[in-house]
Amino acid sequence: METRRDVFQAIADPTRRAIILLLTVSAMTPNALAEHFNSSRQAVSKHLQVLAECELVQQEQRGREIHYHLNAQKMLEIEKWLEQFRQLLARRFGQLDAVLQQLKSNKK
Repeated sequence: METRRDVFQAIADPTRRAIILLLTVSAMTPNALAEHFNSSRQAVSKHLQVLAECELVQQEQRGREIHYHLNAQKMLEIEKWLEQFRQLLARRFGQLDAVLQQLKSNKK
């Protein structure tokens, strides 16, 4: 049985994060992406395969070339997950602010 990677495994790699950033600007071919890295087209293709497997990027055939573009909908899943932590941290900082205000009030 094949284990599918999830989006967090995909974005764990700095090269794949850089590919995602490049694809936010426009769709690109593997060759065009490889020009931005100190690696082979084959290495970039492997990264694209992982990103496609996780549905973070989608392929589009244009003539003889394949263009990859970002699947923004899948990026929203990451954002929703991270939002939980942002809210938790905001509550914690709010509690810390209250404690600091209490300490300031006690000193006066």
